[in-house]
Amino acid sequence: MAAAALAATLATPVDAVAQPAADGAAKSLAARAPAKSTAGGLRPDVDTLTVADLDRLAAESRDRWSASRHGQMLLRILPEGPRPSQLPDAASRGAKLTALYCVQCHHLPNPAMHDAVRWRGVVERMVPRMQGKGNLGVLMADMMKAPGAMEGGQPRGLAAPGRSDAREIAAYLQRHAQQPLDATEPELARALDTDAGLVFRQACDQCHVLPDPKRYAAADWPAVVRRMQANMLWMNRVVGTRFDLREPQLRSADIVGFLQRHARP
Repeated sequence: MAAAALAATLATPVDAVAQPAADGAAKSLAARAPAKSTAGGLRPDVDTLTVADLDRLAAESRDRWSASRHGQMLLRILPEGPRPSQLPDAASRGAKLTALYCVQCHHLPNPAMHDAVRWRGVVERMVPRMQGKGNLGVLMADMMKAPGAMEGGQPRGLAAPGRSDAREIAAYLQRHAQQPLDATEPELARALDTDAGLVFRQACDQCHVLPDPKRYAAADWPAVVRRMQANMLWMNRVVGTRFDLREPQLRSADIVGFLQRHARP
């Protein structure tokens, strides 16, 4: 359910980012000269990187960008997500490329945060920024660092992914993307019109496509819903964890029950 936060943050001009604590940082970025292109940076062979290497890189990258003068803004791009070792098919080349590049400036995204169609556009938008171009390109070019490579006591820059690597990142994210439910399935269509179905739609529609209940077994859905509630609280979405007459009362028990009734066997 973090998709709306990512889209809103990345689509907003740098000098108009709606994060009070980050206003000063955003304005200073807008006033700076364009950054040097990342084309001269290193492009490591991800096949030589282990999952443990990428876990260390993610932790080191977070320490670097969160402690920078732009840290408060970067922390608000995405909620804290999985470690590289927790990605699906974590040892695959696509997962390693995703982990290498997507921790450089913000938390690692969960591939299930977008559906396959949305991921294609996200990758197309992010690669030019990793090249130092466009909105947030200045900041990203400064932050991109290659793992384990030092020069003059400082980490070497990381080159943006080439076309083939960008395609592999997109393909990986699409393979493990959010699977939308089939609203044309008669039984599911009727269930969506029930009270529990309405609560489910009101909750999940805030951030992403309605997920296919068959993505998980019934026993797995309670933990998934709790994780989504935490993400919604982080993003100031309507969660339903408090009684407020100004907000829809999104009862988590109804959402879990709906998903479990239509989960995979």
